[in-house]
Amino acid sequence: MAAERTTKIPGARSRINFVGAIGAGWIYLMALIGRVSIFTFKSVSHCFRPPWYPSQVAAQILRIGYFSLPVVALTTVFTGGALALQIYLGGDRFGAEGFVPNIVALGITRELGPVLAGLMVAGRVSAAIAAELGTMRVTEQIDALSTLSTNPFKYLIAPRIIAAVLTLPFLVLVGDVIGIMGGYLAGVYSLGFNPTVYIVNTVEFITVGDVTSGLWKSTVFGFIVAVMGCYNGFYSKGGALGVGTATTNAVVWSSVLILTANFILTSLLFS
Repeated sequence: MAAERTTKIPGARSRINFVGAIGAGWIYLMALIGRVSIFTFKSVSHCFRPPWYPSQVAAQILRIGYFSLPVVALTTVFTGGALALQIYLGGDRFGAEGFVPNIVALGITRELGPVLAGLMVAGRVSAAIAAELGTMRVTEQIDALSTLSTNPFKYLIAPRIIAAVLTLPFLVLVGDVIGIMGGYLAGVYSLGFNPTVYIVNTVEFITVGDVTSGLWKSTVFGFIVAVMGCYNGFYSKGGALGVGTATTNAVVWSSVLILTANFILTSLLFS
């Protein structure tokens, strides 16, 4: 009878369904955070416990670091040039064109260098890791490793996390240099800056803290990229469709977490 009275109230069932949907979504979110946290803890713990696989780490350093250099270099050089042009156009309104070298160097080293490198590596590396591990999962190769007494966390996941954490700071350092060079090329050849004055202003203004802050960020970004790629690939299911979904999720989650972590780290480092 109570159920009948509830159904007679206009809109009661729709409100109950709405509240239920919110509750189900919240429970799913909490469960997802729990699964990712447990996976992250297990992955990190295996990075510090033997046995290690140096050959796997070296191979992943080559794949993640060396093969990502072209996309990071192209992204940062054009971003540095575009940043110089925009700063010059904006500063021209207030007679502050001379600050172009300083702001370009600051923007590249503190923010744009690490963030752009992280996003480019997320698009390239996180997707590749998720696709590779996802394919191994659906073809039961990961189960075969466990059957052969090889821990998948040590052989597949730990080397990728170690390689990403080690190589992304070097990618960011190279990207910083190339991005500042892009600003130099735009400033000298498009805006008419004196080459010597541009270089002197850049070197005198930039500090070690500006560079190291970006490198600390890149270490966190590399960890995020590797963990998201490994998690989505390791737990993918459903054949080819599941692998595609895992690849997409890895890139989206990595990008969102990189931008979120960048805001938090900026608040902590420059508060």
